[in-house]
Amino acid sequence: MAPTVLHSKLPLTENCHHYDDIHEVPHDIQKYWHQRYNIFQHYDYDIHLTDDAWFGVTPEPVATRIARDLSPSTPNHTTLIDIFAGAGGNVIAFALSEKWERIIAIEKDASTLACAQHNAEVYGVLDAITWVHGDSFEYLAQAKNDQSNLDEAIRIDPDTTTVFASPPWGGVNYRDHEIFDLSTMEPYNLEHLHKACHPMEHVLFLPRTSDIRQIAKLVPDGVKIDVVQYCMEGASKAMVAYMPTAQI
Repeated sequence: MAPTVLHSKLPLTENCHHYDDIHEVPHDIQKYWHQRYNIFQHYDYDIHLTDDAWFGVTPEPVATRIARDLSPSTPNHTTLIDIFAGAGGNVIAFALSEKWERIIAIEKDASTLACAQHNAEVYGVLDAITWVHGDSFEYLAQAKNDQSNLDEAIRIDPDTTTVFASPPWGGVNYRDHEIFDLSTMEPYNLEHLHKACHPMEHVLFLPRTSDIRQIAKLVPDGVKIDVVQYCMEGASKAMVAYMPTAQI
């Protein structure tokens, strides 16, 4: 799907929901609904999600801490791209941090993207983000090579851009593995994600049980990276790897 810049909000669809009562909530996401104020502190202000988005949205305290930790690595590092924007959990936190001159959010599902825009408006940062409907891998391929077919609003300098990737963690249930094999992560495994983002600085939001040895194999000898476990209420929620520009 070719990347298309949105110059106005997408309308909420029948797949976008704000559940007020547990009896409205599908059984398989009820446990997430009980955590709704951790997921979005301002949930009661008409936050909307698709049913699938409940599984993948980053809880607000974790998103806020990542946004605090992720600072431009150099003064001219000014652009941040969230290539799996989802319902907006991370990109809203990035916009609220006010650290970046440009923030681009990409999402290929129209209903999910409509939720993200709506939620960003709730948090007062809708206009701080450039919204893109399309496939993030197609966008990255063009952004790193020939940008002539890209809308001017999403043309970038790869040397001054950071990519944030919080992909869906489908496939094998990582919770069942003491150490999760990132080569089995679906629909995009570690190698696929890294190759798509390389050589730009990129941040990979991965399952908490990820095999850190597989991440280390991406790093040349002598290069050190930060790999952080982000926790909430005493439990790890994700492992995040911070990969520097060009060296990897």
